[in-house]
Amino acid sequence: MQRALKLLLTLPVIALLAQPWWAPHWGAGILGEIHALGPTGSIVAVAVFFALVARYCHCLQRLLAAIPPPARTASPRSVWWMFAIPYNFVEDSFIVAAIAASLRNDARIDPSRQRRWRRLGSGWCALQILSLLPGAVGFAAGAAALAFWVAHWAASVRLLRVLGDTAPTAPGAAASA
Repeated sequence: MQRALKLLLTLPVIALLAQPWWAPHWGAGILGEIHALGPTGSIVAVAVFFALVARYCHCLQRLLAAIPPPARTASPRSVWWMFAIPYNFVEDSFIVAAIAASLRNDARIDPSRQRRWRRLGSGWCALQILSLLPGAVGFAAGAAALAFWVAHWAASVRLLRVLGDTAPTAPGAAASA
């Protein structure tokens, strides 16, 4: 049921990503902004962005792995759904919610810190969807989403320090977490 809801919620994301084809008079959207960087700039920008997303996912995976399994509401590996484009635009909110629920179940983090972490995460998730809107609204939402994402990542690192990074560090060991 939840997977069907996520897929249904992904449909408007697909429509917004495809907007330059069905409403070109609204502007080129995020794809146009990437294209404006030129071939080399586009490749570099996308590669750097995906490398940063991978580092962020690894941080979230370690955060979930630092929570005892009985308290987890999701597998640490589930954070890698952030690479399932365009599904990730919706899935990211569910990932943040699952980690927040796991933190709540674990109860080692002060509730006010948990709420701040979840608000930052929910904020960047909502803003990244708004960033798909054309024009100044989308551009401003994209800039704000990046700021929220960085703040959420930093908050995740701080929570990980509080919990103690008990996640495996070897690449092979991380796959089994």
